[in-house]
Amino acid sequence: MTTPLPGQPVRGSATGRPVMALLDLLGRRWALRILWELRAGANPTFRELQQRCDGVSSSVLATRLRELGEADLVGHAEGYSLTGQGRSLFETLVRLDAWANEWRPRA
Repeated sequence: MTTPLPGQPVRGSATGRPVMALLDLLGRRWALRILWELRAGANPTFRELQQRCDGVSSSVLATRLRELGEADLVGHAEGYSLTGQGRSLFETLVRLDAWANEWRPRA
């Protein structure tokens, strides 16, 4: 499975519209949890991140980190961290979370 990137065919979009590529990437198991765990900027090692993401297998974690890295959302130097784009995305997700907390579907 390839990393969903804008301009390439992804689930739900043969043209790879940027929003569809992002939704494909973030919809993969553990992707959002990994971003959440990297929010504080502590630069965890692979094993530390695996412990924070209770239950994720090392192969899935490695795959997600590779995909998030190819999408320039996560970097790896001295541990893992959000890139500038990753921090920007996380700020957007925080606003989406605030909206969701106020969301009241009609009954």
